[in-house]
Amino acid sequence: MTKTERSGKVQTVLGLIDKESLGVTLTHEHLLFDGEGVFAKPKAASEKELAYQKVSISNLSWLRYHPYENLDNVLFLSEQEAIDEAMLYKKAGGRTIVDVTLSEIGRDPQALARISRTTGLNIIMGSGYYTAPCHTPDMSVKTVEELTEEIVRDVTEGVGNTGVRSGLIGEIGCSWPIHDNEKKALRAAARAQQITGACLSVHPGRNTKAPFEVIEILGEAGADLSRVIMCHIDARLRNHDERVKLARTGCYLEYDLWGWEGHFPSYWTADDFMDLPNDTQRIYEVRQLIEEGYLKQILFSHDICAKSRRVCYGGWGLPHILNYAVPMMLQRGITREQIDTIMVENPKRLLCFV
Repeated sequence: MTKTERSGKVQTVLGLIDKESLGVTLTHEHLLFDGEGVFAKPKAASEKELAYQKVSISNLSWLRYHPYENLDNVLFLSEQEAIDEAMLYKKAGGRTIVDVTLSEIGRDPQALARISRTTGLNIIMGSGYYTAPCHTPDMSVKTVEELTEEIVRDVTEGVGNTGVRSGLIGEIGCSWPIHDNEKKALRAAARAQQITGACLSVHPGRNTKAPFEVIEILGEAGADLSRVIMCHIDARLRNHDERVKLARTGCYLEYDLWGWEGHFPSYWTADDFMDLPNDTQRIYEVRQLIEEGYLKQILFSHDICAKSRRVCYGGWGLPHILNYAVPMMLQRGITREQIDTIMVENPKRLLCFV
């Protein structure tokens, strides 16, 4: 498929569609997920038993602040469970889900196509490479050109022999400090963006400097920064001036942790700590960005990649923004038109190929 054939269209796992068909869109989710690479076995002897238990009401309290220290919690292996959770989003008014799961963390193109057919939702699949701890052993010997070719093939021909094509590049995973192989993956993503016309989504390292480092690397590699999504803004930049500084580069700022509040696990951060806002704080931060003129650079999602955040395990789930956050936004000075811009118009503009 040529770049001209894709131009102005959105590529889902079931094929190209018109951008008007997208509707309300979550731009950063995981329907199926193999998080064995992000599983962090606890060090305390008393907690190692909890690490291998199945998720249940008996350990949900512990999982609230130890979500990645339980192996079962980071495994989304059931298609039916993914369908059930996605249908709750559809019932709330959702129409499209961007699944940014990559091959190292369980990307399953054919399963995503089946989920899309069953639910009637548009599903857009990512391509590229996640963080260094998840890379395959041959990553160090692959060249930027080889990585670029792999991403381009996912978009233009399909993943492997599935025929299911990716519709965006990412989420490209970065650590802090950034690994050499992650820099290589970013450069390949930038080149693939130029070749395919796809947008690009990046998971920056867990440090306030990380988004700016990513932007610098992508800019030097020739990426179109106006078609770059910087993920996890609500967990990386806790200062308004820094958010404005990043927005001035032209990239999209993705608030994609709605529902999760408190703090990151301490073992996950390069800083002494990393705070997470609650949803009310997120709303006021978004309102500030709107007032500064950055309405058309904001995206929303949940990044649900732990069972304890799914509805069937007592979590907030995929309908959370629509069912609970949107009513709060309306009460706190964000208009329906502005919400539609963020959740409909911005994804519609960004997810189209150029």
